Amino acid sequence: MKAFVLRSFGTPETLALEDIEIPTPGAGEVLVKVRATSVQPYDWHMMRGEPYVARLMGDGPGRRRPKITILGADVAGQVEAVGPGVEGLRPGDEVYGMPKQGGFAEYACVAVSDLAPKPAGLSFEQAAAVPLAALTALLALRDDGRIEAGQRVLVNGASGGVGTFAVQLAKAFGAEVTAVCGPRNTGLVRSLGADEVIDRTKEDFTRGGRRFDLLVDTAGGRPVSACRRTLVRGGAYVIVGGPGGRWFSPIGHYVSALATDPFVSQRTAITNVIRSTETRNNLLTLTGLIEEGRVRPVIDSCHPFHEIPSALAYQERGHAAGKVVITV
Repeated sequence: MKAFVLRSFGTPETLALEDIEIPTPGAGEVLVKVRATSVQPYDWHMMRGEPYVARLMGDGPGRRRPKITILGADVAGQVEAVGPGVEGLRPGDEVYGMPKQGGFAEYACVAVSDLAPKPAGLSFEQAAAVPLAALTALLALRDDGRIEAGQRVLVNGASGGVGTFAVQLAKAFGAEVTAVCGPRNTGLVRSLGADEVIDRTKEDFTRGGRRFDLLVDTAGGRPVSACRRTLVRGGAYVIVGGPGGRWFSPIGHYVSALATDPFVSQRTAITNVIRSTETRNNLLTLTGLIEEGRVRPVIDSCHPFHEIPSALAYQERGHAAGKVVITV
């Protein structure tokens, strides 16, 4: 099979298209014929090995060389074979999921706990736009943010992969949603259900005087203290991402937030979907919302498999509205 393989940290051009053996599914695994995948910040952080401080962490990209040699944390495709102990799936079934690695290949072995049936009505490309971004938004709102109906929720970075899902999910949970994005995407974000949209080039959301019960910050870029000013007493500040950097960012942003958390009235949480042990159940929750018409994936662009390096470079520039998807 063909796969983009990462042998050393570097730019998108570091990825090499190679012919390698089709993997064999082990116990509890499924071999998926990948029909579509997507590119996202998780991939290029792992590809570049940045921030450098993350190389010292257990779930980081690796110290001297990449821990993950085939990137791609979203897959949508068809079951090719099942490993020992797998029940409920058989060859030909259409599935989607978040394998954390392996999506940049024609076949991928995925733990059955990271897969779910593909939502009815979605193409493979649409389904591949869902897993990591939508799961992150779900955990940020429901688990870390403890969202409740009637709350006022602010989503900063509302036009990105996670942000577009966060706006829709917050509305599905019954919240009043204010979304922050650039001027090019205000119409898109409003179409996703946002009650109010703030153009970040015209207004600083931390200085508007409005107060929210929950802030989901996918963009970073504003000081922690300024973000907390937007919250009511007892509110929640949930950090999903932040501006990248070679050495510390966005980890420095996380550390700053957690260090001051014991001294303020608001609660801080950092969403880490990679560590979740409930991926399948959460995918099933998303499937229900998608099939009910309450959530839909937003796709910025679709690219053929051989264009994965250029698609990664495009996504890394930060201009994509929604997800950048790859057809395999």
